[in-house]
Amino acid sequence: MRRVQRFLAVLREDLEAARQRDPAARTALEVALGYPGVHAVWGYRVAHRMWREPALRLPARLLSQLVRFLTGIEIHPGAQLGRRLFIDHGMGVVVGETAMVGDYVVLFHGSTLGGKSMKRGKRHPTLGDNVVVGAGAKILGPVWIGDGARIGANAVVVKDVPAGAVAVGVPAVVRQAPQPAEAVWAEDPAMYI
Repeated sequence: MRRVQRFLAVLREDLEAARQRDPAARTALEVALGYPGVHAVWGYRVAHRMWREPALRLPARLLSQLVRFLTGIEIHPGAQLGRRLFIDHGMGVVVGETAMVGDYVVLFHGSTLGGKSMKRGKRHPTLGDNVVVGAGAKILGPVWIGDGARIGANAVVVKDVPAGAVAVGVPAVVRQAPQPAEAVWAEDPAMYI
């Protein structure tokens, strides 16, 4: 019973994260029924729980593909997603198997947390807390994106990005974020969105 209560609490957090970060969200019901990013995260949470049981890996993978078909968002059930992830618009978002995503992260449509190697092992990025990944951005390989970093739209990141920095361009160039922005983000992540 406690597991079910914890799971429902996490689902409510995902719903509230979307409401806090999207100025267009009017009601919880609207978000629950009409936001594919929220649906994809919820589907992922079920598939990830299944993925942790070796006998359920195939059904977990099939569930993730059904969610992909319904939402246009592909999240491998082996990925590790933190709490309060918000995927805005969502179409075309891809999160690879060994990706790790911290808390309060925002992914915009068309963003990819992908690999650049066919070798087994850690081949996808790790995102810290409070990271924002712009529309169409590609973060490739086992790179680290530090807490509070922002990845610009259509950037291609293949190297680590330090905490609080901004990465833009192809290939991405790292720039330091102004100090007041970091302080505001830490207090209220919704201010950035």
